[in-house]
Amino acid sequence: MPEFRRILLDGAAVEATVDGDELVAGDGRRVKTEEAHHLPPVVPSKVIAVHLNHRSRVDEFQIQLPDTPTYFHKPTSSLNSHRGAVVRPEGCKWLNYEGEVAIVIGKTARNISQAEAGEYIAGYTVANDYGLHDFRDTDAGSMLRVKGSDTLCPLGPGLVTDWDFHGKSLRTYVNGQVVQDGSTDEMKWDMHYLVADIARTITLYPGDVLLSGTPANSRPVHPGDVVEVAVEGLGRLTNHVVTGPTPIRTDAGAQPTESEEVLSTALGGDWEFRGIRPPRR
Repeated sequence: MPEFRRILLDGAAVEATVDGDELVAGDGRRVKTEEAHHLPPVVPSKVIAVHLNHRSRVDEFQIQLPDTPTYFHKPTSSLNSHRGAVVRPEGCKWLNYEGEVAIVIGKTARNISQAEAGEYIAGYTVANDYGLHDFRDTDAGSMLRVKGSDTLCPLGPGLVTDWDFHGKSLRTYVNGQVVQDGSTDEMKWDMHYLVADIARTITLYPGDVLLSGTPANSRPVHPGDVVEVAVEGLGRLTNHVVTGPTPIRTDAGAQPTESEEVLSTALGGDWEFRGIRPPRR
């Protein structure tokens, strides 16, 4: 399957193809894959993510899926790359990983059927839909700061074309240990459905990204942790977590919180009071 990557080469953003352990730019220059400075593999005008899609995640939350999917938006300023640093702002502590498959649009799509959707997909890449749940009490509806803060949308390492999304494994690792283990077959709505659904009212342009949902066991990570998302046939996206250099300002806006809503989402099935609000102290 062809794979394309965007890298920074001699100060310029270039597209390169994968050739063994090297990346080859259009003009023939070569760089070792492990030495390359990766960029997000695409430049989207928008990133749209489905809230819940994997059955294991739904079972973990002890809820039922709606009849149709719901979505949120991640601003392009949240984009990050393979081997990029994911920043947990100082004063925050509930930063969760969410390993996912990202759909990349290949040509302008509007008002298309599910049967047609595959023709509008350029390929797929690996994503980690990080969530800063410290802001969940105020942003649970829009998910703006929860999912849209800077660096919280790593994509990569490359764009893979001609990838069949059926029956593919998806695993997330923290410091080498498997923490999520799912499959694309547990998705309620497949890739073609998601593209066709969004394109009913929102025009999708080449490079636009749709995140397709995460399996169970999203949990908090901490500065110093190395997080990897491996998708069968798409490769392995690696990032490390760092602390932001400045604290969240207190002179405007909501502050980070640790309510039952925050903890129950961040800790998932490990939260002992899931669905039961603990007594006031």
